[in-house]
Amino acid sequence: MSRSIKKGPFCDAYLLKKVDALNAANKKEVIKTWSRRSVIYPSFVEHTFAVYNGKEFVPVYVTEDMVGHKLGEFAATRKFGGHGDGKVSTGGAGAAAASVAAAADKKA
Repeated sequence: MSRSIKKGPFCDAYLLKKVDALNAANKKEVIKTWSRRSVIYPSFVEHTFAVYNGKEFVPVYVTEDMVGHKLGEFAATRKFGGHGDGKVSTGGAGAAAASVAAAADKKA
């Protein structure tokens, strides 16, 4: 769901203050933030943000293409393990049934 145009983009005030201070001092330091909801402004370009993903801080280098998106879009919160490759899995219910069958063979 997109935000209403009349409301405008949102960015946490402390984040804007940090970026403005770094721009005034002409410094490029990593800015650590938990604010995944903040929209990327044009003044953020060429800065690196350490965005928290729930476990660790992910470095996000901001480019011009990212303006208008949110910081959280570039720090994934879930790790994709990939789909199965067609091989029989070694864990799960199938493995439990196989071990029971193997134990029955040993007894006989």
